[in-house]
Amino acid sequence: MVYEKRVVCATIWGIVFGFISWALAMIGGRVPASGVVTIILSYAVMGFVIGISAWKIKWWIHGFLMGLIITLPTSFGALWVKRGWGAGFIPTIVTGIIFGFLIELLTTVVFKAEMREAKAKEKPEKKEEKK
Repeated sequence: MVYEKRVVCATIWGIVFGFISWALAMIGGRVPASGVVTIILSYAVMGFVIGISAWKIKWWIHGFLMGLIITLPTSFGALWVKRGWGAGFIPTIVTGIIFGFLIELLTTVVFKAEMREAKAKEKPEKKEEKK
C-alpha cells in the first residue's frame, strides 16, 4: 500500500542527498552535465523506490540494500567517465549505501513514515432494490 507521506518524504530526502553526492563528486574534479543529472536523478529514484517498497525487512537493512541496488548503475557510469575504481566506482557504491540508510532513517525513524501493510478494501454492501 502506498503511503503518501512516506513516498514524498523519501523522495525529497533522495533529492537532497543527490545534491550532496554531486558536491562530493566535484571534489574529484569536474563532473560533466550528464553526470550531474545522473547523480541527482539516481538519488531521487532511490528515495522514491525506498518510499514505495514494501519489503518485509528491517528498515536499516532496507536502506542499505536499496542504496546498493540503485547506485550500482551509477557506479559503472563513474568508470565510464574514467574516474576509476578507487576514485569513482567504490566511493559511489559506499555513498549510495550510506545515503540509502540515511534516507530510510530520516523517513522511518525521524519523520515516522514507516512501511505499512496493504489492507484489503471492503466491498460496499449492495442495497436491495424494492419492487
